[in-house]
Amino acid sequence: MSLAKNIEFLRHLPRLPGLHGWNGLDHMLPGGIRSPMVETRQFGTNPGDLRMYSYVPPDLPPSPALVVVLHGCGQTAAGYDIGTGWSTLAKHYGFVLLMPEQQASNNAHGCFNWFNPEDTKRGHGEACSIRQMIARMVSQHRIDKHRVFITGLSAGGAMTSVMLATYPEVFAAGAIIAGLPYGVASNVREALSGMLRSPARSSHELGNLVRNACKHRAPWPRVSVWHGTADRTVNPANADEIVKQWLDVHRLPPHPMAENIVDGHPHQVWWNSDGETVVESYTITDMAHGTPLGKAENDERYGKEGAFLIEAGISSSYHIANFFGLTGGVAKPAKSPSRARQDSPSAKLIPLASPLQASVPDLTKVLQPLIAAKPAPNSPPKPKPGASAKSAPKRRRALDVSAVITRALTAAGLMK
Repeated sequence: MSLAKNIEFLRHLPRLPGLHGWNGLDHMLPGGIRSPMVETRQFGTNPGDLRMYSYVPPDLPPSPALVVVLHGCGQTAAGYDIGTGWSTLAKHYGFVLLMPEQQASNNAHGCFNWFNPEDTKRGHGEACSIRQMIARMVSQHRIDKHRVFITGLSAGGAMTSVMLATYPEVFAAGAIIAGLPYGVASNVREALSGMLRSPARSSHELGNLVRNACKHRAPWPRVSVWHGTADRTVNPANADEIVKQWLDVHRLPPHPMAENIVDGHPHQVWWNSDGETVVESYTITDMAHGTPLGKAENDERYGKEGAFLIEAGISSSYHIANFFGLTGGVAKPAKSPSRARQDSPSAKLIPLASPLQASVPDLTKVLQPLIAAKPAPNSPPKPKPGASAKSAPKRRRALDVSAVITRALTAAGLMK
């Protein structure tokens, strides 16, 4: 289909039946499942004219994290929540959920306007509205400002790229599902071109688009990228471009530092000098356009299949929450002052929910202490018979490099 025909097709989409079928998704699911999301009417000047929905679980731990989730075209906040299971994860692991929602008056297809310059600049339009929602949630629920995260699908994924680039100081990390890099489109024609063809750009060019979005310099948010290989709506090559963009921003090499298979799908990892995973990529084999669903590592199943919610044998919501460091422990309510006085002093050192990261360790740091313990080639010779025990050098076991690497990779989840 030519670009002109695609544009003509989009012009007629509002008249097609069923486009906004997501509005009733919560009613179509078996068992009458409904999202617990509630709407907040006032949260700022709202220059992008978006709607704000959120979920605050009961008995939150002190200083909880906040996850912002952006739906795709034709979807609603409640429908996408039910489909992906984010509110279930929020309740189980004790974090707050924010889900902005597009209005038909802004975009007839229900898409966030990730390609409109008036909505993708810092302090303007939809990007500013989302930022104002976050500020409201942080203030009202005492959110830990260092644990604010964002994720989204398709147009929501592209808008996630926008938020990470224009407000990098706000987010610790983000996850982009079937989205596009920041700054590759400024109108509908360029948006369609990027979706269908994903023109290749140099890493430095892509990185500059992010660096020029604001005056921020460092540290930059960590990024997780997800895309299906059979996606015919957003070209899978966009995933590679997103990875290139953020590798350049983080000044990381193009080749992955580790590769493995997670729930049957290829996974690539890049980490920084501290061993923390800062960029990762999941390639969902043979999956079309949508959010991948499946059973999580804790044997729970988050979300329900539906339009653009695809059973793929891997729970993207769970793995993204894990990448954000939110699955280290089950949520527990804050202790009352009277109870806290009964605890031993050492109990205060144990966090209520351990913020463990699914990061890959720096093997050089793992190996270096052991290598230092191995005798050097020119070490002193063995003592002669009769020499005192004090003067004899201690014997050290030779380093089993293979075993150490195996242990390190197993600990990182790269081997089983």
